Amino acid sequence: MIFRGFVPAALICLLMVFWSCASIGTTPNQLYFSAESCYQNLKDSPQRQKYRSCWLDCIRQFEAVQGQDPDGPWAAAGLFMAGKLYREMYSHSYAPADLRKARSIFREVEKKYPSSAYSKDARQALERMEQAPRQADTKEAEKQYFSAESCYQKLKDSPQRKKYRSNWLNCIRKFKKVHETDPDGPWAAAGLFMTAELYQGLYEHSYKPEDLEKARSVFRRITDDYPSSAYSRQAREQLNAMKDDGETRQEASPETTSGEVTTDTAAQTTSPEEGDPTTVTGIRYWSNPEYTRVVVDANQETDFKNNLLNKDPSINQPHQRLYVDLEDSRLGNDIQEQLLIDDTLLKDVRAGQHDRDTVRVVVDIKSFEDYNIFSLKNPFRIVIDVRGQASAEKKGKAPADSGPSMENGASIAKQLALGVRRIIIDPGHGGRDYGAPGYIKGVHEKDVVLDISKKLAEQLRQELNCEVLLTRSSDKYLTLEERTAIANTKKADLFVSLHANASRNHNAYGIETYFLNLTTDEDSIAVAARENATSEKNISELQNILDDLMRNAKVNESSRLATYVQNALYGNLENNYSRIKNKGVKQAPFYVLLGAQMPSVLIETSFISNKRECSRLTDPGYQRELCSGIVKGVKRYIQKTRPTAFLSSGEGD
Repeated sequence: MIFRGFVPAALICLLMVFWSCASIGTTPNQLYFSAESCYQNLKDSPQRQKYRSCWLDCIRQFEAVQGQDPDGPWAAAGLFMAGKLYREMYSHSYAPADLRKARSIFREVEKKYPSSAYSKDARQALERMEQAPRQADTKEAEKQYFSAESCYQKLKDSPQRKKYRSNWLNCIRKFKKVHETDPDGPWAAAGLFMTAELYQGLYEHSYKPEDLEKARSVFRRITDDYPSSAYSRQAREQLNAMKDDGETRQEASPETTSGEVTTDTAAQTTSPEEGDPTTVTGIRYWSNPEYTRVVVDANQETDFKNNLLNKDPSINQPHQRLYVDLEDSRLGNDIQEQLLIDDTLLKDVRAGQHDRDTVRVVVDIKSFEDYNIFSLKNPFRIVIDVRGQASAEKKGKAPADSGPSMENGASIAKQLALGVRRIIIDPGHGGRDYGAPGYIKGVHEKDVVLDISKKLAEQLRQELNCEVLLTRSSDKYLTLEERTAIANTKKADLFVSLHANASRNHNAYGIETYFLNLTTDEDSIAVAARENATSEKNISELQNILDDLMRNAKVNESSRLATYVQNALYGNLENNYSRIKNKGVKQAPFYVLLGAQMPSVLIETSFISNKRECSRLTDPGYQRELCSGIVKGVKRYIQKTRPTAFLSSGEGD
């Protein structure tokens, strides 16, 4: 970190922020002189210059001059000074985003205030920025490169260090810094190439697809940004080698089902630089007459707000409108700006650049019962769930018994299936998302759970004689919110997501079943973080919005289903195998269960990171016994929930 110093200087900057807030309501010229005083104090204090907050405080004060009176005589001066401070801050931060911000502001001065004297100053500043010598930056980049190379050499020479992800990331950050310090200099491409090399090396230890994808992304960036560099040829060779090894990236291509439409994949762009605005990259939706899910994809996290507007025929708005405003955002170049949905709930969804810093996504509503809006991370996306009257009326009501009676030759399985006519099985992960790596080399969670899911689907069909669908039946990538949307649009009666557990402790073993709820249990949070492909911090933040979602979740039913499945699963395996551990029923906020409108559970079948259980998970016999236990649990749930399912149509109430 470039900015550092002592606490007193930081406190001074904080006091300056409060003082600047008190200046609201003053005239533009008063604001300007106040900002100029802030700048002078900053220039006179090398200690303050170490703190980014002190620079940003003065910048905001200059920006406020233009913001208070954009067409006034002080506007161009305030905006120009904001750009000047960004340029000067860059000499301390070496953050490319600061330099880009300075350029952007100077161009804005030229465009908005062409007749102002500051327009000429801005043009000259831009020319100096383009022509300024970069010897100091180049020297610093060279110094940082050799420091990063020393870090890498120590990593290569130590098998022990290679075991820890933090050691890899430390060296990666050092090589990234080389490029950031002098992006146009001779060391930039070298820094990027080594960054990609380390991500590739990290993947060979972590088996995390995102590490390999980052390597590809940086290699592509070298070929795009530095085509004449010798590293460009090496980067192309590495990319071709990845293809030859069969490691080509699988784009998101979910199996199309009735009522499901995808108009863009989830955000798969490279990470934006610090300070860049968020880019809205796509909109997707899934629909049936009672439920529609809309997902807005973006390349990084940003604040957003939403509001519901009433219909207003006077301004040619015959429908209610639900809008979401994403702050500090831009509309992506390739995004489809209007999508016609035209189901019973929604007319369409459209996106536009509402103002300079806001993207607005508008959903035109025909009718609805209620809705929820929440965000997910890694990548960042906003989920909009809209439910209709029919869906709301169905909540908590089991379908009327209409199946054939026992006297007519119907099987007990058919009677059992009353009220559970359609089950969705969700094999976790898939495609470029490998899930957890197995203790046995080459074994991956995505493949194991797909095998188990296919066997489970077949057993459920045979035992319950009900319809069973899989969210994926091949090695396909699906987003987590997509899986729930499939279950909802298909009007499933039960949703079962299958996974394999993993731990750094290879001795950890056992089976456990989860349902969606709040939790403070650290182990449950860790499992949810891994399955959600996000951090434990994000899980804690997610729980803050979960209260609002729980009113539409089948929490009690899901808890009962989880209990019956876990007990039957454990009992079945214990009768056939030694050393089976019952880790019990637990609750946690899993992305894949958010918004599900039916009883839903997530089963961690066994620990793929454990030598014994990894071997068992790949054994067809063990897989069949797993499935048999789950089927018994589902049967028991139906029996207890709908006892009349065992009776003929003439018996029971």
